[in-house]
Amino acid sequence: MALFGTDGVRGLANRDLTAELALDVAVSAAHILTEGNTSTSRARAIVGQDSRASGEFLEAAVVAGLASAGIDVYRVGILPTPAIAHLVAESGADLGVMLSASHNPMPDNGIKLFATGGGKLDDALEEKIEARLGESWERPVGKDVGRVVLDESAQERYIFHLLSSISTPLRGIKVVVDCANGASSRVAPKVYTRAGAEVITISAEPNGWNINENCGSTHLENLKARVVAEGADLGIAHDGDADRCLAVDGNGNEIDGDFIMAILAADMKERGRLKNNRVVATVMSNLGFVQAMKKLGIGLEVTAVGDRYVLEKMNATGDNLGGEQSGHIILSDHANTGDGILTALSLMQVLARSGKPLAELAKVMVRFPQVLINVKGVRKDELASSSKIADLIAAHTAKFGDAGRILVRASGTEPLIRVMVEAESDITAKSVAEEIAALVESELKI
Repeated sequence: MALFGTDGVRGLANRDLTAELALDVAVSAAHILTEGNTSTSRARAIVGQDSRASGEFLEAAVVAGLASAGIDVYRVGILPTPAIAHLVAESGADLGVMLSASHNPMPDNGIKLFATGGGKLDDALEEKIEARLGESWERPVGKDVGRVVLDESAQERYIFHLLSSISTPLRGIKVVVDCANGASSRVAPKVYTRAGAEVITISAEPNGWNINENCGSTHLENLKARVVAEGADLGIAHDGDADRCLAVDGNGNEIDGDFIMAILAADMKERGRLKNNRVVATVMSNLGFVQAMKKLGIGLEVTAVGDRYVLEKMNATGDNLGGEQSGHIILSDHANTGDGILTALSLMQVLARSGKPLAELAKVMVRFPQVLINVKGVRKDELASSSKIADLIAAHTAKFGDAGRILVRASGTEPLIRVMVEAESDITAKSVAEEIAALVESELKI
């Protein structure tokens, strides 16, 4: 099984993702990502983490691996994943490492790697890093080993970067922000306040164990209730590493990534800021989003699931807006990766400019009922070879025509297969999804 998934290396910390593995990955990444470096100065790396307790020993392992390979390491502590991408680009560092399992439960952790310029690695680079794990190598000694520095200015530099994206102050906007007890806890409230909003913060007291625990973008219940209770204009929910953003309108209704993209696309087109009059989305985007773009006269490019694939397409086409239903939104005029805080700032600026409530802005699209079933305990690598599953999907797809959609795929970050069905009614979507999921389980059960 491949070490790298859709978004880096991920697994149960200290069981799947051990200190030894983290050190080996760091050494191999150092070798691969600094090859061909002709600079006379020593290579540099930025290393950050989210608020998981396991990030402490994993950071120590990564830092040790990088420094032993002759890389100078700048530790930035607990910061969002997009902060690492920005700091790598801003500083001209040779690579970046973020220790996070994003929205996954606390016991998990992960290693996300960034190349020079702050971009995520493509498949070919990841394969090279994996292929060279554990190889013998000539270790530097004496003055050639890397040095380790605590970069205490990193947080403020990232905040300055976020605030530089603002053209419309957020005065008059009252927002509740759920930081998931994660990496945004120290940054998001400061940014929204300095941007002019009235900010109420929840789940912003990380203790190492409570990240994503009944809070954040995967658990919106507390945020919805607090928005309504406070009479706020909206709520913002981040995940553990703050590379995504979901919203809640003033009535407590969820506004997912498709709605956010649709709102931003309509606003950017109106202001002449939408490059190529086109957006990039994934195969998981709701059919309602697809139809909304068509109605607005906005083109649509579709990619595989994963924000790095969205970014690759955006780089290839020159588009400046793309993202996922999950809340990974890429605004390439300001960032080279998905950034949940930047997304929230952009969304709140639309509210401030238009004077319209979020619920009204969200009418730009109508969401098709969507059912997602995660089938666990299956041989996900054999999905593509099952003719029975393919035939059942084809039969229902033919019945749907343009009024529905089916997507069955192996997760790139978890050991399961996802069955997603959209239809004109919840009943139809649910029955078809359950039928396909049952077949997946019976055919591929371990």
